[in-house]
Amino acid sequence: MILHLLKAGFPCVLLQTLEPHRTEDEIKKIPGWRIARWDCLQGIRSFPPQSSLHEDMQNPVDAVNWLTSAKDTVLVCHGLVSYLDDPMVSQSILNAIPRYKGCGNCLVLISPTPTLPLPLQPFFHLVEVKLPEEEALYRLQTDLGETHNIRPNRKAARLATGLTEFQAETAYSLSLTTKGYFSSRSVTEAKAQMIKKSGLLEIFPAADIADVGGLAPLKEYVLNRAQAYRPDSALPKPKGILLVGVPGTGKSKTACAIATMLKFPLIRLDIGALKNALVGESERRMREATKIIDAFGNCVLFLDELEKMFSGTKNGLNDSGTTMGMFSHFLTWASDQKTAFIVATANNIKELPPEFLRAGRFDAIWFVDLPSRIERTEIIKIMNRKYGTSMPEAWADELTGYTGSEIEQILRDSLFDGLDAARRSLIPLSRTMKEDIEQLRQWARSRARIANTPEEESSEIRKIRRTPKLKSMSAPSETVH
Repeated sequence: MILHLLKAGFPCVLLQTLEPHRTEDEIKKIPGWRIARWDCLQGIRSFPPQSSLHEDMQNPVDAVNWLTSAKDTVLVCHGLVSYLDDPMVSQSILNAIPRYKGCGNCLVLISPTPTLPLPLQPFFHLVEVKLPEEEALYRLQTDLGETHNIRPNRKAARLATGLTEFQAETAYSLSLTTKGYFSSRSVTEAKAQMIKKSGLLEIFPAADIADVGGLAPLKEYVLNRAQAYRPDSALPKPKGILLVGVPGTGKSKTACAIATMLKFPLIRLDIGALKNALVGESERRMREATKIIDAFGNCVLFLDELEKMFSGTKNGLNDSGTTMGMFSHFLTWASDQKTAFIVATANNIKELPPEFLRAGRFDAIWFVDLPSRIERTEIIKIMNRKYGTSMPEAWADELTGYTGSEIEQILRDSLFDGLDAARRSLIPLSRTMKEDIEQLRQWARSRARIANTPEEESSEIRKIRRTPKLKSMSAPSETVH
């Protein structure tokens, strides 16, 4: 890309990249131009065959003016973007641009962000340098493992997409040091570091699917969609699902378990944590967060209580457009992205804006109702195993209307108060919010899929009593004596 810009005579280019050294190495391979670099410590240094060193040109204005005296030269500047707010630096570039065009020169700025002062924006061409692809990361493994006779790992290379070459190399090297082979887990841990250092997202612990009772239709749905993520699959990538339902029915736990089912890392996005008091900063942080998710690769993106994250967008009651701007970017990104499986949960469906509920935004909207008898039996088994309690499974019939979290609370309290007392002290939500739950059920009947395992059909068969046939007996013959 940069070669075509040079041939076209572009005088100024901004390369947005997190890999300044790799980017510079690629520029040095360009034939037909003299390549030089500048930073505020080393000054100007050009590379063979026209090697030269100007350590006295640490001032950015001197570096910009030096390029006007050269010909067919590319000056790669590291850190010059930090000086562009200085009027002298900005004006020196504006003055030099006509000279650059006349001499076939190009000023190349390398920066992780596309930030330019308004007067300079019309003269710079922005290029976003892509991170290394799977094949390049696989070749890197081959080079590292060749001296130690260690075979490369294609899965580890696939997982490493989204990392810089430096991050991938250090992950590979650490894996060779600690495990003796190229470990996929080491690559995943390196990606977790990327999430932590951003401060915008959170690596969330996934849950064991065995800890989620019931919801057989939903589990089957997710496992069926998992085949779209196989390397050789031509199936379209799913966008995600929205879990709506009664509070306490395990929607968040299920979202965490879906990551285990898909064998993906779980990333939690908290919209509230992205908000900032500075104008435009919240929207920028949202764009940065989605960019990190794209770079991360396959993952489950968890959004808990979605209606609270974008509260006010439905009625237009928002904070001077900040939330609406974040909401608009998220909707656009969610429709286009192909790496994350989005799992969102909501309790109050009425608070969600219609944009979330239209067809195509999510692959499916699932309604999680109060657990059925089969599910209550499974929940009792799970909680008995978790807390070492002994609630009888027959209580599944007596706990009709109790959510999974309420059954768990009974067992927690039973460790202190006894099982009977704990049960008597808890009033289920199905009684205190009976009208609200019924309205939610009415909404779900025609607008969502039912996630719960259905009640088992009665195994009783009506018995038809048949009167046994009596053998016909002839009347005894009378004997006349």
